[in-house]
Amino acid sequence: MKPVERRLVRELPVLRRHLATSTATAFLAAGLVVAQATLLATVLADGFAGHEAGFGLPAALGAVVAGRALLAWTRGVLAHRAAADAKHTLRERLTDRLSRTAPLRLASRRHGETATLLLRGLDALDPYVTGSLPTTAAAAVVPVTVLAWLFATDWSSALIIVVTLPLIPVFGALVGLHTSRRTAQQWRLLARLGGHFLDVVAGLPTLRAFGREQYQARRVGEMADAHRRATMRTLRVAFLSSFVLETVATLSVALVAVPVGLRLLDGTMNLRTALIVLFLAPEAYVPLRAMGAAFHESAEGITVAEQVFAVLDEDEAGAGHPADRFPTPDARTAPLHIEDVTVHYPGRTTPALDQVSLHVGPGEHIALVGPSGAGKSTLLALLLGFVTPSAGRITVGGTDLACLDPDDWRAGLAWVPQRPHLFAASVADNIRLGRPDASDAEVRQAARDAYADHFIEALPQGYDTPLGEHGAGLSAGQRQRIALARAFLKNAPVLLLDEPTAHLDPDSEAAVTRATVRLMQGRTAIVVAHRTSLLPYADRIVTVRAGHIETPQLVPAEGPVTA
Repeated sequence: MKPVERRLVRELPVLRRHLATSTATAFLAAGLVVAQATLLATVLADGFAGHEAGFGLPAALGAVVAGRALLAWTRGVLAHRAAADAKHTLRERLTDRLSRTAPLRLASRRHGETATLLLRGLDALDPYVTGSLPTTAAAAVVPVTVLAWLFATDWSSALIIVVTLPLIPVFGALVGLHTSRRTAQQWRLLARLGGHFLDVVAGLPTLRAFGREQYQARRVGEMADAHRRATMRTLRVAFLSSFVLETVATLSVALVAVPVGLRLLDGTMNLRTALIVLFLAPEAYVPLRAMGAAFHESAEGITVAEQVFAVLDEDEAGAGHPADRFPTPDARTAPLHIEDVTVHYPGRTTPALDQVSLHVGPGEHIALVGPSGAGKSTLLALLLGFVTPSAGRITVGGTDLACLDPDDWRAGLAWVPQRPHLFAASVADNIRLGRPDASDAEVRQAARDAYADHFIEALPQGYDTPLGEHGAGLSAGQRQRIALARAFLKNAPVLLLDEPTAHLDPDSEAAVTRATVRLMQGRTAIVVAHRTSLLPYADRIVTVRAGHIETPQLVPAEGPVTA
């Protein structure tokens, strides 16, 4: 087994049980093979000799044949159940890991490749679980049982099989090495095709606006053609492997059959023994030939398993939260301290934040200003726990943020991003994301607080109106006010706003500003602001430039401020 196969069996109990069951049924199948060959040889030899054929031997032979058929059906049912359970377990582990992955790290992945891995990719494990594992167990059991019976029946024929039998796995391994490389390339092309196609579909309106949809259609066609060629190359190798293994097995059986025929003509071997040898010789090679075929069918699944474990290992290495947790301080009274924090993003030579320090008192309103890419959104991502500092630390009431349970900490935060995500659900369900157990009356009150009730009630079904994906059917200002309604409904003591008035027309900006000011009352608020509409309501204005906080800090013309 490859390391990834050993890990699959080690980490998935259902595969361990499946392998044990396959081994047990392989012993039973080997016994039935020997019994069928012996009974059939006896019936034919007795018939050729003119002996009276009783009812017992044919009935026993029929029972053995029926037993083999029933056993094959049972093995197939158990294998398909094991495959379904294994895929379910891996999908749960992947989705659980992705749900606990920092959103900014998750966003750096190509979503199409992740979707391909979760859906089409894991389905490729079926041939491995239903074919490769059972045939591997059979290949370890059946040839040994058959050879043991042949040694007791005719040791010279068994010796020929012992010499020729290793040729099949040797040739299979040589072809298998080439197949693994071909399959890995095929999977990479498939993942790339899936990722690119999803990106094209998501950006189709933009592509059409710029007249580039035909170019992208050609690109998708070229990538699909590359995947087709890779698939055909892999299939050619698989067919070549089958031809090689069948040829070796046929020649090996011929090496057994020719001496048996000559000895039968010379009278040195009786017909019953010759028939047993001829019936059992091919059975010794069948499991190894089946294992070679199953290897090619399951090669894609093994490649997918490597990708799955790479994602699990990568995310687990990046999670890195301490095992010891401390109680989460009350965010209403706990000050926030960012102490000499540095943040490095992969692939960037300069840090997004470089030894930044900032103190935010309870109930204080901070406005972060500065050019795009200065590090303002990264500061919010740090407080949300979406980004881990490369150096320095963040404390909440004197407790390191890394030592707090992230779910408990985020329960005290309300976050309104620049482009809030609305799901393909009703308006009420999108608002209720802030507090799933909220009543209809509380949802409506949150909408009124966010100045969203008027346009919601004007929708065809009011609060029950289903929205399209990403809030299709609503304007940018309306989507922003629904996000503010979520924050009102959550009623968290700490508010993080990332440019809530960006990309809005003057009327929408005025409505969102009024709602935001109402939301900030009585809460600790950190607002990333490109426009000036929210600056008069800040206690302090902090300028962020090139990953540094500039001093002296800007001070608004009105309101109590401290630097």
